[in-house]
Amino acid sequence: MGSGHPECPERLDAIEDRLLVTGVGDALDRREAPFAPVGDIELAHGRMHVAAMRGMSDQLAEDILAGGPDRAQIDPDTSMNAHTWTAALRAAGAALSATDAVIAGELENAFCAVRPPGHHACRDKAMGFCFLNNVAIAARYALERHGLQRVAVVDFDVHHGNGTEDILAGDERVLMVGIFQHPFYPYSGTEQPAANMVNVPVPAYTRGMDIRELIEASWMPRLEAFRPEMIFVSAGFDAHREDDLGQLGLTEADYSWITSRIKDVARRHAGGRIVSCLEGGYNLSALARSVEAHIRELADL
Repeated sequence: MGSGHPECPERLDAIEDRLLVTGVGDALDRREAPFAPVGDIELAHGRMHVAAMRGMSDQLAEDILAGGPDRAQIDPDTSMNAHTWTAALRAAGAALSATDAVIAGELENAFCAVRPPGHHACRDKAMGFCFLNNVAIAARYALERHGLQRVAVVDFDVHHGNGTEDILAGDERVLMVGIFQHPFYPYSGTEQPAANMVNVPVPAYTRGMDIRELIEASWMPRLEAFRPEMIFVSAGFDAHREDDLGQLGLTEADYSWITSRIKDVARRHAGGRIVSCLEGGYNLSALARSVEAHIRELADL
C-alpha cells in the first residue's frame, strides 16, 4: 500500500513474533499458503474483475521496467503494486487450502494469517485494502467443490463486510452474521439486508460486554437454527480499544469469548469445522495479542 499505510507487512511480523515469544506457534500445524486457482476465485468474483486485477499487475510490472510508476491507485485508501496480485492469490489460496484440510479431517480448524484482507472486496470491485474476498471464495468453494449444504460466515471486524454481503446476499445456503461500528466506513449494512444476513450495527465506543450481549441475542439463535456444516470467520481485530482505525472497545478477552461461542456452534453442528481468515487490526501490539487469544481458543491452548 505504500510507506506509512496501516495495512502493512509489519502486521504479519507482529503476529509471527507474538506466536514465537509465547510459544503458541510451537503447538500449531503451520502450512505455507498455495496459490488459489482462478477457477475457484471465480466462484465468488466476476471474470472481468479477476482479469482486471491480473492485467493491472502485469501492466505495473511493465511500467516499472520502463521506469514508470510502481503502484496503481484503486481508491483513496487502496493501491496495488506489481506483487499485490501474487499476494492476493496466496491469501485466497490459504483459505482454500485450509478448507480442504478441515473438511478432510486433517485439522479441526484453521487460522489464516494473510494479507491483503478480503471482506470489502465485492464481486466486481476491489476496495478498502481488499482485492479478493478470501472468506467468500472459501465459503462458495465449500459449497460448490465439497458439496456442503449450509455454511455460516461470521464477521467481527470493526467495519461492515460489505464485499462478503455483496457476494453472498440471497444465497440460502449461507448465513452471514456480523457486528460492526456504524455509521462508519463503508457506510453500509443497515439498508434492508437480505434475509440470510444478520447485521448488528453498533455505535462508536460500544464496549465488550454490550457487544457480547448483542451477539448472544442476535447471532446465536440464528446460527443454532441454521445448523451450519462449516463456519468461516472474517476475523478483524480493529474493534480493539487500542486500535485508532475504529472507536469500539473490545479487548483480547472479548475476542476469546467470541471465538469460544463460534466454537460452541461448530462443535454442535459442524464437527468443529472452522476456517478463520485475518481481516483488520492495525495497532500492531493489540493485533498480535488479539490473534494470540483467538488462536488459543481455536486450538484449546
